[in-house]
Amino acid sequence: MTKARAAVLTALDAASEPLSANAVFGRIGSRCCDQATVYRALDWLEDAGKAESFVLRCSEHGTERYFVSTARPHRHWFHCESCHRFLDLGECELAAMAERIERERGLRVRRHSLSFSGLCPECGAREG
Repeated sequence: MTKARAAVLTALDAASEPLSANAVFGRIGSRCCDQATVYRALDWLEDAGKAESFVLRCSEHGTERYFVSTARPHRHWFHCESCHRFLDLGECELAAMAERIERERGLRVRRHSLSFSGLCPECGAREG
């Protein structure tokens, strides 16, 4: 593993919420690599099974790809459209559904993503 890949993985491992490539670059800075190298490292980490990603459409940030480390169990997230925080919804509860889909349709589910967007309790209270 290269120095850049290790730095990117360390940033993902330390994060308490999903990170965009820009956020990863912001955490590691230019001390070990440039932004293009961060993108390549994220792709490599995902291909190697050390990271996973999902795409989220946000009215303020547009469409972005977010990354999480696979060192922890697979999780799902809620994204607040106002403050842009991610709230951890806990470990994935979709395994039974995936197994049923595989059994009923003869498919092999290798990965999935599920995200929710809306307003967190604090932003919801401010907006009434």
